[in-house]
Amino acid sequence: MAQRVPGPGGTLYAMSKAALVGLTKALARELGGRGITANLVHPGPVDTDMNPADGPYASGQAAMTALGRFGTADEVASMVAYLAGAAYVTGAEFAVDGGHAA
Repeated sequence: MAQRVPGPGGTLYAMSKAALVGLTKALARELGGRGITANLVHPGPVDTDMNPADGPYASGQAAMTALGRFGTADEVASMVAYLAGAAYVTGAEFAVDGGHAA
């Protein structure tokens, strides 16, 4: 999430995340009249091939979450599945990050 930049070198990353927030809110307004929703899911550290929970940076990432662990792809997918059926939710942001941004 753009609300948390842990150190130097994160400027472009934070800028792109903030741009997604603006895009999501604008799309919600533009597309809402057609019954189309637009929401944003902010995943935290998730165990993937690109960022494995047993990788060289994993312990530091896990320690930065309130739950002290990586998330799973299924945990992120659960939020996306919820949003797919939530017809009255639009323009919203959802952190699926184990408390990383808390």
